Amino acid sequence: MIIQLKQLFDIVGERKELDFVIPSEELSEYQQYEFVSGIAINGTIVNRAGVVTLSFSCSFTMNQFCDRCLCEFNREYAYDFEHILVRSSSSDDFVECPDNTLDINELAISDLLLQLPTKILCKDDCKGLCFKCGADLNEGPCGCPEG
Repeated sequence: MIIQLKQLFDIVGERKELDFVIPSEELSEYQQYEFVSGIAINGTIVNRAGVVTLSFSCSFTMNQFCDRCLCEFNREYAYDFEHILVRSSSSDDFVECPDNTLDINELAISDLLLQLPTKILCKDDCKGLCFKCGADLNEGPCGCPEG
């Protein structure tokens, strides 16, 4: 979703509410991530004293495989983000919008992918698989002699 920001940059006190869903069809290019549903985005863009701030939350469900026991499961995620929007800047601390537009989908997806955990576990105390026989140790002991 492309958002026009000219009024937000020009008028102090201007505000825009965000409430939409990035459809799962638009997420197909991220094949290593299996989104069960679209990404719900809720937030605001506001010009306070000439500083344009984007604050938003996103929530979504992903189908994943545990890195220890390889079981498949769905997990819900929710994250909050905040950015300062500027027309031009040489700093990476701000989101640059030189043509007064912002692709909120691209920014939100980039933000959430950077927040996802690098190690995916079905539960915090997952015991994984037996290194000898491959049995799922979450279902009980496998009978292999402990080494």
